[in-house]
Amino acid sequence: MDPNNFNFEKVMIVDDAEIDRFLAKKVLTKHAFAKEVLPQESAMNALSYLSENQENKEALPDLIFLDINMPKMNGFDFLEEYKKLPESVKKKCIIVMLSSSLLPEDRELAMNNPYVCQFLNKPLTADKLKDVANP
Repeated sequence: MDPNNFNFEKVMIVDDAEIDRFLAKKVLTKHAFAKEVLPQESAMNALSYLSENQENKEALPDLIFLDINMPKMNGFDFLEEYKKLPESVKKKCIIVMLSSSLLPEDRELAMNNPYVCQFLNKPLTADKLKDVANP
């Protein structure tokens, strides 16, 4: 794999669990999936970042890995706020829901959201990254 040939320029990881952010970043880096990884420890932080950078297309992530189960604001709450962002942000960012939940209703709710393109179970692996890069 060519280390200068990344699948995505910027990828954001939104997850309250430090270990999950760390492991996801390791996998993304090891497999040259993202040139830059933007870890966010909460949905609120991620929304703030997107809002603050809405006019700066280069700063926006191409892909967002979004955890479902987080305190204060979960992944579904994030999506409710995300839809209020400008179209320019929503057109740039692909959202992949990540979860350790095996509940079929979580998968169904995620896949029925117009901003979510995939639902993956944690942890991220090389095979899952291939599925994201080549849907």
